[in-house]
Amino acid sequence: MAKIVPFKAVRPARDKVSLVASRSYQSYTQDELESRLDNNPFSFLHIINPGYKYHKDITVKERYTLVKNRYLEFKEDGIFVEDEKPNFYIYKIVNRDGNIFTGIVAAASSEDYKNDIIKKHEDTIEYRENIFKDYLKTVGFNAEPVLLTYPDNEVIANIITEVQKERAEFEFTTHFRDTHYLWLVDNTTSIEQIKKEFESLENIYIADGHHRSASSFLLSEDLKSDNDAHTGNETYNFFMSYLIPESNLKIHEFNRLVKDLNGLTKDAFLIKLDAIFRLENRGPELYIPSRKHHFSMYLDGEFYSLYLRKHNYSLDNPLVALDTQILYKTVLEPILGISDLRNNTRIDYSHGKNDLINIKSKVDKGEYVVGFGLVPISIEEMKAIANAGLTMPPKSTFIEPKLRSGITIYEF
Repeated sequence: MAKIVPFKAVRPARDKVSLVASRSYQSYTQDELESRLDNNPFSFLHIINPGYKYHKDITVKERYTLVKNRYLEFKEDGIFVEDEKPNFYIYKIVNRDGNIFTGIVAAASSEDYKNDIIKKHEDTIEYRENIFKDYLKTVGFNAEPVLLTYPDNEVIANIITEVQKERAEFEFTTHFRDTHYLWLVDNTTSIEQIKKEFESLENIYIADGHHRSASSFLLSEDLKSDNDAHTGNETYNFFMSYLIPESNLKIHEFNRLVKDLNGLTKDAFLIKLDAIFRLENRGPELYIPSRKHHFSMYLDGEFYSLYLRKHNYSLDNPLVALDTQILYKTVLEPILGISDLRNNTRIDYSHGKNDLINIKSKVDKGEYVVGFGLVPISIEEMKAIANAGLTMPPKSTFIEPKLRSGITIYEF
């Protein structure tokens, strides 16, 4: 039984939402960041980068306090306004490619995270969990929802359709040509129906935001221990989430780039690969893999197809059958000597539209020696990994939608 509840969001004023909303901080180049901070006084970036106001570097503790101060200033100036009562929020994104993502912004239970009702498929790094937990504890709000997915549900889908017949509370288009819409679900009957439908689900799954979920759980444990009057209904017992049906989720592949052949010649490397894969030279023309356990490789101006020789490799659990794990266990670790996928500087990852063209370009320029293309992991594979209590290798999935920060804010 998943506990999903409405909450009182803090939201930008309608006339300022397009100016407030920002992408994740890490996605901006330095020039883009400075341009937005210099020219847009309403950008949420001013809150999460408060040192820019003083033109100086600041300590971590100073930054957390200044983030809180900037946020309170935005509230005092009427840029942010808190809703009067708890709501669910329908959030729709239409991206530049015409893909439509529609889900519900709501509060998910930290207790469900602890009890594995909310399933995970990625490892988290403890120090990152604690850093973000300390950040949340100081600033008192979260502006980036965790992306959760659930099996398609007709009742929820019908409510979402009905709500979208009304005028959207927010509607704006970004420089990326993505259009964003937000509707409030404030009808008591609809709210209770949505809660009931989620309660009927045995599990929901984290699609993106494992560290945010883990940090929110740690925060709830901290604040619970500090509160002698703890009831379980306090806002810190929940974390803001964007819940999207499985059919609406888009999972893209992360491809691999490696800087050298670990001391091997090209021919020696190909011979080693031939023992594991059916290897075929496809020439200089772009080759994109189309099936599970098939890979493309670009090396020395030519593409190769790699088909796994399955009699040499056991596929007896969801993890070992995963293409990112197959590539790791057959090539990256034993042949190229890359054991630590997260920290080894010899390997890099790329994704995006026409990414194999990008891989070809980088190899041709000599930035890398070899690149590998994969097919995307499916939602069924992701769930099987989570259900088995296993975790994927780093950079196994690039998942859409990517949400804007500052459209709905969760306080605790």
